[in-house]
Amino acid sequence: MLQKQPFLLFESLLIWYTAGAQKGTYEHFCMDEKYMPRAIETKWQKIWEEKKTFAADDTEKDHLYILDMFPYPSAAGLHVGHPEGYTASDILTRYWRMRGKTVLHPMGWDAFGLPAENYAIKTKTHPREITKRNIDHMRQQIKQLGFAYDWSREFATTDPEYYKWTQWIFLKLFERGLAYEADVPINWCPKDKTGLANEEVVDGKCERCGTPVTKKKLRQWMLKITAYADRLLGGLDGLDWPEPIKLLQRNWIGRSEGAEIHFSIEGHTETLDIFTTRPDTLFGATYMVLAPEHPLVDVLTTDEQRDAVYGYRHEAESKSDIERQEVSREKTGVFTGTYAVNPVNSEKIPIWVADYVLMGYGTGAIMAVPAHDQRDFTFASAHQLPIRQVISPDGIEHDLPEAYTGKGILIHSGEFNGQQTQDASAAIIHWLTKQKAGAPSIHYKLRDWVFSRQRYWGEPIPIIYCEHCGVVPVPAEDLPVLLPDVESYEPTGTGESPLAGIDDWVKTQCPKCDGPAKRETNTMPQWAGSSWYFLRYIDAKNSNALADKKKLKHWLPVDLYIGGAEHAVLHLLYARFWNMVLYDEGIVPVEEPFQRLKNQGLIIGEDNHKMSKSRGNVIDPDKIIDAYGADTMRLYEMFMGPFEDAKPWSTRGIAGVHRFLHKVWHAQEKVKSVVGQDEETERLVHQAIQKVTADIEGFRFNTAIAQLMALMNHLTAREVIAKDTWDIFVRLLAPFAPHLSHELMERAGMKVDFIAEWPEADSAKAEESQVTLVVQVNGKVRAKLQIQKGKKEKEIVVAAKKNEKVAKYLAEGEVVKVIFVPEKLVNFVMK
Repeated sequence: MLQKQPFLLFESLLIWYTAGAQKGTYEHFCMDEKYMPRAIETKWQKIWEEKKTFAADDTEKDHLYILDMFPYPSAAGLHVGHPEGYTASDILTRYWRMRGKTVLHPMGWDAFGLPAENYAIKTKTHPREITKRNIDHMRQQIKQLGFAYDWSREFATTDPEYYKWTQWIFLKLFERGLAYEADVPINWCPKDKTGLANEEVVDGKCERCGTPVTKKKLRQWMLKITAYADRLLGGLDGLDWPEPIKLLQRNWIGRSEGAEIHFSIEGHTETLDIFTTRPDTLFGATYMVLAPEHPLVDVLTTDEQRDAVYGYRHEAESKSDIERQEVSREKTGVFTGTYAVNPVNSEKIPIWVADYVLMGYGTGAIMAVPAHDQRDFTFASAHQLPIRQVISPDGIEHDLPEAYTGKGILIHSGEFNGQQTQDASAAIIHWLTKQKAGAPSIHYKLRDWVFSRQRYWGEPIPIIYCEHCGVVPVPAEDLPVLLPDVESYEPTGTGESPLAGIDDWVKTQCPKCDGPAKRETNTMPQWAGSSWYFLRYIDAKNSNALADKKKLKHWLPVDLYIGGAEHAVLHLLYARFWNMVLYDEGIVPVEEPFQRLKNQGLIIGEDNHKMSKSRGNVIDPDKIIDAYGADTMRLYEMFMGPFEDAKPWSTRGIAGVHRFLHKVWHAQEKVKSVVGQDEETERLVHQAIQKVTADIEGFRFNTAIAQLMALMNHLTAREVIAKDTWDIFVRLLAPFAPHLSHELMERAGMKVDFIAEWPEADSAKAEESQVTLVVQVNGKVRAKLQIQKGKKEKEIVVAAKKNEKVAKYLAEGEVVKVIFVPEKLVNFVMK
């Protein structure tokens, strides 16, 4: 039946619809000029825009908020991957509107950031002009696909009316102590000449340009996202998100339970504090390691070791964090000349500097236990340091060819010998706490957010520096702090923003004392504007507030958020953090902004590689639309395969989908005002309603389309299509191919104000009139019969006995019992 073999059906339909369409060009189909997709699409797009069809009413109670991750307006425009997610959200928007709901479905532009600025430098064009041109181009591309966006709520993050409120949120963070300044070693991109957050470094390289990242110590604005680590972690449990995305967030936050231990230092008053998840191995610590950037390096390095340590530290500065933690690389390090003292046994332990320890994790220092950590084992082996086993699987010491990292029984651990590792961990923490040499502790992999960028094209940070008053926030009534017009956007390379050289902008008055002062010249990262844009859509024209609280309460949280998995850590983490802060401020009504999340799979080239200009495999959506029309483009991207999976583009496949739409167009010639259809057609129609409805809600768009194709094949094989059947089919098709569907609705005299009702299935009519009955003899299957539903047992048993395959077995003996399961099974038990 239609609904029972979707994948087989999908494959056969694709073969059927591509047959005869091997040329793969629009001209092949245009011999019949009756279906002219571009003319139809232009017509309906104009009607929808003039009537403001998709404007969302803020007062309707039965509503949904369906959101796309908004695009960056690049000069390259849309690629075919963008419409995949947008089409899915559009299908859901149109579907739920047909189900009677009011849907907020907005679109805008994530327009600040490095790409526009770098392009501006290259072309000597102001990034504002480039951004506007790119937005105009991409808006036109999106509109020609007929998406049901409420364009009255459109904005760009570069609009002063928008970034006024981005700056306002920063001031709220500052007031709550969540925005602070620090001189920190940051990731530095030598090519883009700007600082990068940890999340913007991929495999030791700048995420945007691929340049190897170095370290640079600069004054930075930081956001204390770590203060929300537990809430960001716990909030994931109640979200309807893909589990792999939740796991990425959990791993990035990286919560670890253990102990902070204080090691005294011989000849110094300072202590060396470390965090460990394995306090049970404390007796096995044979050396300590400081990250090269650790502030104690200068204090603890002896005169004899100073040249070696400082030379080593200089070398480490040129390496990325990824390189430094590479498992297979040689473990290098230098002895500081100083010793720590182990609090549990008073043993002197040499303190080394090694680049495999990072300042950004834990305390930037470790106790090294080479017998039970492989990195430490490798280092100790290379530098002839002791390797002492203190955990044994059986309580006996063994020769260790490598580190033993499992649990077991403590040995060589004083009064804790013989204890299991878990019990020993608790006991040692208790002992350290009593001795004031340590305490239970929780650490996170998550670091505070590096929020400064040393570039021009970003939101100015609303801070003023006064010689008398210090750091002063710009008063809210003076926002926005506008970007000045400049002729040069070249980064300085010194760590200062290009804004630092604009004296008439930098020099200002202190809001507190009216004395001379200077503006902050660093700008915000691109992530700032995208961390709250979903809130502004709710009340995009409000000049008095970020958004009206009643409207925020009405629409939040976002019911469905659709976008690429590449934003699984960066954007989602930052947006959740900002939303939680605004929740604490009493501005938004919910802690978590995105209730349900869906990620689309990557669309790759026909050569099965990621699309790129260098490979020459990029598909231009404009050319596809010109050739086949927007409805074909939309339908094909949903038909390619499961929504979440990566899938290759196929010119042959899109030609097959286009052939299907031609078939739909010609089918209207068979529509007659007759009452009802034959029983089989009626059953298939109601099965289609059931399956397409379930598949849309379950994001199984490809099998929903396959069902529509199968139903169309059945209908066109009939001499006549009843008008009420046609009405149902066109409405089922409407979310997928809205332009063609609306044209067909109009031609059939149907209601075309877009709120055409979604058809309801009659489950009784959708039921199969026949069922498959299994016939067994002595428990072995001998035949399968198709029987009419509702037949009585006596009739079925007689029919089963008459079947040739069954009869020959029954002739071999005597039937002593008949086991009958209605509409499922007959089993003849033989003597």
